Amino acid sequence: MEKPGEMTTLTRVLEKLHEKGFDHELKMSDHGRLQNTEEQKIYNPDDLTIIKTYRFEGESDPSDSSVLYVMEDQDGNKGYVLDAYGAYSSHEEAGFDEFIKKIKVEDREEQLIFG
Repeated sequence: MEKPGEMTTLTRVLEKLHEKGFDHELKMSDHGRLQNTEEQKIYNPDDLTIIKTYRFEGESDPSDSSVLYVMEDQDGNKGYVLDAYGAYSSHEEAGFDEFIKKIKVEDREEQLIFG
């Protein structure tokens, strides 16, 4: 298990997620829904649950801030969505913010995710 303070960078959290099978980045599709591009699976908001959210702030530049949504679908498949935080969102697709807001949130403890 990680010592306090060791999972403070985006890179470290992504490495740890990959070790636990969270290998699939979900992206907004042309259909206005999230898609696992490797498996061509398309998700509606009610197909997903956000199980953990991480926010990272740049040391000197607010545009370096990012948010990582760790997700699970109804079949137990694991993935994540990475975005710049706030006004600097890297998702220009119409409806991304509204889509994310519609996903059920179940904030799990890190021990349950990484344990």
